[in-house]
Amino acid sequence: MFEQQRATAWVRSSYSDSAGGQCVEWAPGLVSVVGAVCVRDGKDRGRGTLGFSTGARAAFVGGVQRG
Repeated sequence: MFEQQRATAWVRSSYSDSAGGQCVEWAPGLVSVVGAVCVRDGKDRGRGTLGFSTGARAAFVGGVQRG
């Protein structure tokens, strides 16, 4: 999985700032490959990647939207 991540395009969250502050990235192309939503800290990419099931991500996003 980690070899695939190196070759995958990562997308920076629109909520991340360009001044090097908060930065979350995710790899949308990996969802269909590994069956998980992969996220990482864009400021420190060497620290690793977290993977969440698509169901867990949907529940998180739904909870955030509901407040």
